[in-house]
Order: sequence, then C-alpha cells, then structure tokens
Amino acid sequence: MLDAQRSPKRIGSVLGRQGHDVLCLAADPVLGALDDPEVLALAAEQERVLVTRNARDFAPLLRESAEGNRHHAGCILIWTLVHNQFHATASGVA
Repeated sequence: MLDAQRSPKRIGSVLGRQGHDVLCLAADPVLGALDDPEVLALAAEQERVLVTRNARDFAPLLRESAEGNRHHAGCILIWTLVHNQFHATASGVA
C-alpha cells in the first residue's frame, strides 16, 4: 500500500507492472483522505505492507501499535528518497 504522498504513476504503476498487488491511496479520493491511523488500520486489515515517507507521523503510530500488541504486515519508512533517485528502466525499477 502506497501512502498518499507516493506517486501512483511513478511508483505504483511500475510495481504493478512487475506483478505486485499495489494499492495507491493517492489514486482514490476516499482512500487518499484517510488520516494516518486509518491508513495503518486499513493496511493491517488488508494485510498489506505500508510504504510511506511520512516517518514523522507513522513512527509514533507504529510504536503505539507494537506496544498495544496490534499486528500489521509491516511498514517501510522512506527517509531520503527524492524523485530523481527513482525511475523506471527497461527491466523494471532502478
């Protein structure tokens, strides 16, 4: 699951073409409007790994989730990715 800040075209479509089941929150106005606790709950409910650059908000939520013994499929916090560091190549993602 790509958080609303992740690009459905630049990241989601590339991952989808490689066979990954990707849910892009930014591609759906309802899902894109969810607040952070709802995003984490949806990811957990659907057993999806959440990918986000919003470490400031999600790191405390993940800590609370762990302390509350609430399980989820995982979360990838991207700290320094800028758009020119990610691009599609003929063979996939670079």
